[in-house]
Amino acid sequence: MPTFSHEDELPRVPLPTLQETADRFLAWSAPLLTADELAETEAAVAELLAPGSPAHALHADLVAYDARPDVASWLDEFWRDRYLGRRDRIALNANFFFLFQDSPLGQVERAAQLTASTVAFKATIDDETLPAAEQRGRPLSMHQNRFLFSATRIPGDPRDTSRNPYSPEWPGPSRERHVVVLHRGALVRLDVIDPDGRPYTAEELAAALREVLREGPGDGVGALTSKARAEWAASRAALIDAGNAEVLDELERALFCVVLEDGTPESPLAAADRLLHGDAANRWFDKAVSLVVFADGRAGINGEHCNLDGTTIVAYLDAILTAEPTTGGDAVPATRRLEFVLDDALRADIADARAAFADYAAAVATRTLSVDFDAERAKALKCSPDAFAQLAFQLTHQRAKGHLGATYESIATRAFRHGRTEAMRVVTPEVVAFVAAMEDPAADAHTRREAFRAAADAHVARAKECQAGQAPEQHLWELQLRQKRQGGGEPMAVFDSPAWRIVRDDYLSTSAVPSANIQYFGFGSTSEKCIGVGYAMLPDRFDLYLSTPATVAEQMAVFARELPAVVRELEALLTDGG
Repeated sequence: MPTFSHEDELPRVPLPTLQETADRFLAWSAPLLTADELAETEAAVAELLAPGSPAHALHADLVAYDARPDVASWLDEFWRDRYLGRRDRIALNANFFFLFQDSPLGQVERAAQLTASTVAFKATIDDETLPAAEQRGRPLSMHQNRFLFSATRIPGDPRDTSRNPYSPEWPGPSRERHVVVLHRGALVRLDVIDPDGRPYTAEELAAALREVLREGPGDGVGALTSKARAEWAASRAALIDAGNAEVLDELERALFCVVLEDGTPESPLAAADRLLHGDAANRWFDKAVSLVVFADGRAGINGEHCNLDGTTIVAYLDAILTAEPTTGGDAVPATRRLEFVLDDALRADIADARAAFADYAAAVATRTLSVDFDAERAKALKCSPDAFAQLAFQLTHQRAKGHLGATYESIATRAFRHGRTEAMRVVTPEVVAFVAAMEDPAADAHTRREAFRAAADAHVARAKECQAGQAPEQHLWELQLRQKRQGGGEPMAVFDSPAWRIVRDDYLSTSAVPSANIQYFGFGSTSEKCIGVGYAMLPDRFDLYLSTPATVAEQMAVFARELPAVVRELEALLTDGG
């Protein structure tokens, strides 16, 4: 079947009723609230549901929006506001990374192979020969594949925009033939498809990349993409005023970026950190896809998040990382350095942005962790691997910080039209009871096992709710955003309730994107107290990348130290009792 053949047949993301969302919001919030906080939240929810509440008109408006033939999902505007509306840096705060498994290839050869394989992958999207993904026999949305190539986030104020093909301004797939290579702050256009439409082989691209490595250092204009969005929008306007519109256009239309790094990371952690942030002068964080290759051939990707989620990216990566290398050919792909016109003010702006981002990245603590456990072992213990991981996280957090806290887990919803993710809240009453049992010296093994099983079952049940689009947070958030879009009005009390503040203030922000071709996957933390947990529990390993503000690095270190012990403890508990 053609790649996008199922899109119009997929069911819409279901839109819950106000009552359903209110009930779930209270139930999902309760485990994290005191009795007084819950009572205050219940009063706010009652006000939300009361006749005459603006929530009813806003929800009716959302129902009408969802019914429009030009709308794929009631979440369409939500996603634009959620990602394009954020005003802080996307570098480190929103972009994510994947560190690939090592390869025997050197830097140039690996970069050339990844580039050639990516161009070949794009061709399968263009001609719709990329097989449509399925899950348990059900087709999944392939819509996000339209945002992989020639897609660039454009800074704006008060909101960013996304420039990409398959849009009214740019119908159909991108027909661009070039990528942009970054090296030592220089940007070089590299043709990856010849004028007749033939993709260059990896061997031919390698010859061109060797020429790029001989280029002198550049101005590091990419550092500007690490700024907060309104500030970057002002800098971009200044670049255009200085005569750089054509250069920016060429960069933004490029299929993707290839980043060549001079250094060799001393460890997988160092490689992961540099993939997450690196030297901002040698990045263009607004590009959807930036392949990064270090001097020793180690490689990974930095991805921009506004239109792409991890499941789409990892499917693309699995394809290019297992592709056969292309060889032969004696053509010389064209290269051309992209030169910016810069005055003293712009040069100072670039230098300031680079230094500020270096300081910002230095204020983040990170850690990689490999735990002696795997998905097959979890299944042998008759437990969902993800439930096992999340329950281990909760008990570990209790022991590291002395309490449970709001925990976010990203759940994919690609079984729906334009489906992306749902916000799962992990702390259930059963999780609270499980952690209490594990911390109670008087609780026997049977009690603890029963508490674990109940919590694991509750976790699986809630994950299924989220996969089915039955979750409260994004519905409420969209009502709040819709009120703002329509000019405001009296803010609804629910958005100042203890539950709204507490449940969304993450202590753990977690996401799992497993692939045998990936060493580590990760992202920055989401608050001053949050630990970001990018994890993969595979049939043969359990690997994690942790990040948190340096001010609470010691707590993350305790979490990393405690997690393997907790996993061993839970494994022994389930082994002894079956």
